[in-house]
Amino acid sequence: MSNSVFPSPRRRRDGKLIVGAVAGVLVIGGLGTACNPDTGQGSTTAGASGNAKTRGGTKTVPAFVGMGLQSAQDAAQKQGFYSLRSHDALGRDRHQILDRDWKVCSQNVKAGTRVATTTRLDFGAVKLAERCPSKDQSAPARAGSTMPDFKGKSVNTARAALASGTSVTVKDASGKGRFILLASNWQVCSQKPSAGTKLTGQPVEFKAVKFGESCP
Repeated sequence: MSNSVFPSPRRRRDGKLIVGAVAGVLVIGGLGTACNPDTGQGSTTAGASGNAKTRGGTKTVPAFVGMGLQSAQDAAQKQGFYSLRSHDALGRDRHQILDRDWKVCSQNVKAGTRVATTTRLDFGAVKLAERCPSKDQSAPARAGSTMPDFKGKSVNTARAALASGTSVTVKDASGKGRFILLASNWQVCSQKPSAGTKLTGQPVEFKAVKFGESCP
């Protein structure tokens, strides 16, 4: 009776062997499909996308100036240019966090130029409400042994140009006692020490107002 209800140990082992063999066939078949780039819609799509980004060749660079930054990036990628970057055309070193809020003022490769699609395209940009400068403004160079003239520069770029150990104080030049929370939104009105002074590790003080305001 026990033999008719419960399978023998031998049959159990045989059953496991059969199931294991079937599973092995399925796994091998799956591996064969994954390794074959011509089988399966997903594999074909991924392969085409990867080749598009790495394929060589040349393309004519479109005119991007005047476009929104996000639209310019999308258009560049459609032409096969994937090495893209952007920078603050006003020299304030702001990050283009939300590209739709920025517009293109300049491009490093002239429109109509035919170049390799691996060429890096660099867009100079400003926020939508701002006017493009006549030419890109650069952040101040690193200070050497003498104090540079930082007047009109953003507070964050002035700080970055000084030695990392420099003690810097920034005050509101308007006299309203406002806190300088986002340094890239403030421009230097005056500085101590003055431009041309020898730097010997002394503290630096800036007085600043927000961009769009006049220095007193």
